[in-house]
Amino acid sequence: MSKILVTGGTGFIGSHTVVELHNAGYEVILVDDFSNSSPKILNQINTITGMTPEFEELDLCDEAKVLAFVAAHPEIIGVIHFAAFKAVGESVQHPLKYYRNNFYSLLNLLKAFNSATNFVFSSSCTVYGQPDVLPVTESAPVKKAESPYGNTKQIAEEMLQEICAVSPELNVTSLRYFNPVGAHPSALIGELPIGVPQNLVPFITQSAIGKRGAITVYGNDYNTPDGSAVRDYIHVVDLAKAHVAAIKRLESKKAETNYEVFNLGTGTGTSVLQIIDAFEKSTGQKLDFTIGARREGDVEQVWGDVTKSERDLGWKAELDVNVMMSSAWNWEKYLKDNPF
Repeated sequence: MSKILVTGGTGFIGSHTVVELHNAGYEVILVDDFSNSSPKILNQINTITGMTPEFEELDLCDEAKVLAFVAAHPEIIGVIHFAAFKAVGESVQHPLKYYRNNFYSLLNLLKAFNSATNFVFSSSCTVYGQPDVLPVTESAPVKKAESPYGNTKQIAEEMLQEICAVSPELNVTSLRYFNPVGAHPSALIGELPIGVPQNLVPFITQSAIGKRGAITVYGNDYNTPDGSAVRDYIHVVDLAKAHVAAIKRLESKKAETNYEVFNLGTGTGTSVLQIIDAFEKSTGQKLDFTIGARREGDVEQVWGDVTKSERDLGWKAELDVNVMMSSAWNWEKYLKDNPF
């Protein structure tokens, strides 16, 4: 079997991708430093898949250790790179922490593989800012980042594109996610935010179960159908399957160039108030929410054109917003009885 390295493999998207890679017949090796995840996720993956994934605890910012690790695993034919700090607010408060971690980890990996591997990079729709045209396509201009976190994604994409231009043996796919939510249908893995959630759906589930107070809807005066901000929410299992499709495309040498970019979303915008309504209807749980002022840095509305992903990756999001909300709720209930 082809062996894939998954960095940040015990994180939210990483753990789901490990499961889907296993389901697709790949052998997987995980690395993580547990800075934003739990070692217990390894046991959860084992319960879901029946296999114990090969794992090494590793700080990817440690160049010597990364070089030694890659040298010891010549069988790796591809990398899916999730490992990065990702909290927008924290990045504003601690920009140096974000630039150090997110760049050093990427550069050390590229050096270790001598810029010769199949590489899937975890990027973000934040590179678009507030698009001039919706739905936003991959050819839309990249706008000035709203945060150091967003800037690390923009600069990393630029770095990868420039390295690909002089390294024909490096094949990179940058996947620009919209808003990943939901959890595995087993309810054994899901989003595990440290502290107060920065994202809407985990705050909703924690509020519903009694861990948080009322939900604040930041703004109801946007130029959207109900006044609240609109995003493209995508189920994490659909997102994980897209990474498998990206690795298969690279492995089979079907990429048109050695640097490609794809949007990953549903192609549909959903407002904050619609998310709240979907959660209540799909779970039977009534939510307590208030309307607050707009939050600085938030874009009004964004959703993706996913035509290119459907055509070239042969992938399409299948799970709707009701499945997203009910699976996230099932995960939250599991955590209440099985705290991490």
